[in-house]
Amino acid sequence: MPYQMGKRLSGERASKLGHLDVVNSELVNELIQKFEDQEPAKIESPANWEAIPDGEIPLRLIFAVDGSKQTIRSDFPPYKELSFIKTALLRLDQHAIEKLDPLAPHPMALRDIMSDSGMYHATVLPLKGVNIKGLSNYDAVRKIIFDSMQDRSLNAEPYKTLKWLAYEKWSGQSKSSPSFGCPHCEMEVCGLPFDQDEGACEHCGGHLYLTDMIGFHLEMSDDAAPDSVATAYMLIHETLLLFTGIRFFWEAEKYSVLGNALFIKDGPLFLKGQYSKLVIPLRNFFEFAKHKNIAVHVVGQEKTGAFFDHLEIIARNAPVNTFFAPSNEYIRKEIQHRPERSEPYGSRTNYGNKIFVKYDEYHHLVLSVPTGKYTDTHTSEVFISLSKILASLPPILSHRYECALVPIELANGVASLSSYPSAAILKVFAEI
Repeated sequence: MPYQMGKRLSGERASKLGHLDVVNSELVNELIQKFEDQEPAKIESPANWEAIPDGEIPLRLIFAVDGSKQTIRSDFPPYKELSFIKTALLRLDQHAIEKLDPLAPHPMALRDIMSDSGMYHATVLPLKGVNIKGLSNYDAVRKIIFDSMQDRSLNAEPYKTLKWLAYEKWSGQSKSSPSFGCPHCEMEVCGLPFDQDEGACEHCGGHLYLTDMIGFHLEMSDDAAPDSVATAYMLIHETLLLFTGIRFFWEAEKYSVLGNALFIKDGPLFLKGQYSKLVIPLRNFFEFAKHKNIAVHVVGQEKTGAFFDHLEIIARNAPVNTFFAPSNEYIRKEIQHRPERSEPYGSRTNYGNKIFVKYDEYHHLVLSVPTGKYTDTHTSEVFISLSKILASLPPILSHRYECALVPIELANGVASLSSYPSAAILKVFAEI
């Protein structure tokens, strides 16, 4: 690696002739020729596409959630970093969306649809170099996360949803929260007693917040937090916003309304690492609802990543109006290209299994649909309300962007914090 440019001297330049010996190799030249070949790769895929069932009536109510974040950094050392985070939930009506022009929706029509139909949350986390009197950066971020979850502008509804999930209140039993590592002594805490917001570590007596159970502190040091903490907060809050609607209908016993609603998340139904503690309560909820014969329709859409790239290839030869549920073996061999592992894909992190869908030559989607308890069986029967979900997506397909859904497109418009000019504006306010 060359030396980088500093404040006094220029950087070291790479050799312009160092590659000549490399390209003399016949193997290297063959690889270069194949890399430059413009013909699309022909891949034989063992995907077993099934026809989407007919006759289902699309769900009328649609809820979509999305989030965005921007991290800004000061121009001079010692560098300071702040991360601005925004999440949004939109409620839409299928009939109103059908009236939009799919190619060029009128701005006034979009305004009418979105008026009084959305809720959003915004916060900021100090990642580095920003001191709060009396608190280390570590404790400041923990306190800000706890306070932000109780956003008064949302009447603390997402935080109530966190408690609803963590204590599994939907079950009617008084359970403690999942166990977690103490942010003070790192010993395992058995969990907070039922319905508690705060508590004390049973080992060191340190003060605990319910939000510590999620595990943000496991990525932080005393004086700084990585940008991944802000990303994790955004993803967790998106999940809580989405399930706030489900909790509202569930607690009000409006099961018929819940059964006619579709909840769409931007991104897979997935929480990784220490944040996967919430995956088990989420799976348990879907399993409980399934046994109660209460319909809950949730779907996530992936717009980038390995699964999206793989579908771009195999969808070329797939029949229209079909879907394919990849098995663990298919994911391991065809997408991840990894050897056999002791645990199947997503067994710890996913609360929804993957589905590939092709509606027509222009719309193919990577979806995640809940199954309840984890299963490696990938037949259509294991997915909760799959046929109803698949029937509800064609009316909300967007023609403005590749393989887009109108509700996610609109939610992104509310939640988006673009790199420019939003980041520049945020930086101006942060320096005041």
